Amino acid sequence: MRTYEGFLYVATVLDLFSRRIVGWAMDKHIDRHLVINALLMAIWQRQPKGEVLVHSDQGSQYASADYLAFMREHKLIPSMSRRGNCHDNAVAESFFATFKKRVTKRKIYSTRDDAKTEIFNFIEMFYNPIKRHTHTGGISPAKYEEAYFLESTSV
Repeated sequence: MRTYEGFLYVATVLDLFSRRIVGWAMDKHIDRHLVINALLMAIWQRQPKGEVLVHSDQGSQYASADYLAFMREHKLIPSMSRRGNCHDNAVAESFFATFKKRVTKRKIYSTRDDAKTEIFNFIEMFYNPIKRHTHTGGISPAKYEEAYFLESTSV
């Protein structure tokens, strides 16, 4: 995201099952710390018990020794898109297309803090609780998970 203070970068972790953003981080640098922080939030939210597959593009931050060590330590299995093939990461690309259309389109924020507020509001106040997806039967990621877990505990 563009701000008058410089760029603000966003990394997300998206649950493929529900399309919910379960981890996200923002920083003025696009590096391994950014993506590790997004993964850390996802781990904190989901508390995975077993191995989890984590798909990403081929950015250098996803190939860093620190990132890969973090993944091993938390039983996360790395999976990377083929070089230059956006279709391998289509769900994340779709999220960012919506994000760009609704949040960043031709907009320069005054400060990084203003941009951070906008990102938080988009993810936590719109995308997860309200945004409808055809994959989830036309309901939001939050409602889809709620219905799934309600059904699985009542059976």
